[in-house]
Amino acid sequence: MVNVEQITIEVCYARVDRQLILELHLKPGATLKQAIESSDILERFPEIDLERNKVGIFGKLKKLDQILEDRDRVEIYRALIADPKEVRRKRAAGEGG
Repeated sequence: MVNVEQITIEVCYARVDRQLILELHLKPGATLKQAIESSDILERFPEIDLERNKVGIFGKLKKLDQILEDRDRVEIYRALIADPKEVRRKRAAGEGG
C-alpha cells in the first residue's frame, strides 16, 4: 500500500572530493527548494548558494518552485570551472586545454 501522506525523494550534491545523497520524506506538493532546505545539505556544504547554483531533477534543469513527485532525485549543480565550448574551441585550434 502506497503512503500518500508523504513522498520519498533524494537530494544530491557532489564536489570533486566528496558527494552526498540524502533521502527525505516530505508531504506531497513539496517544492524543490523545500526539499533542499529540509535536508541539511546547505549546512554541510556552505558553498551552495541557491541564487547561483543551478538545480534539477534527474539531470534536467528545474526551477526552485518545481513540485516534486515521489522518487524524484533533486540535484544541486556546481558551477563549471571551464566553459566546455571554449575548451573544445581551444583544442580544435591547437591551443591545448
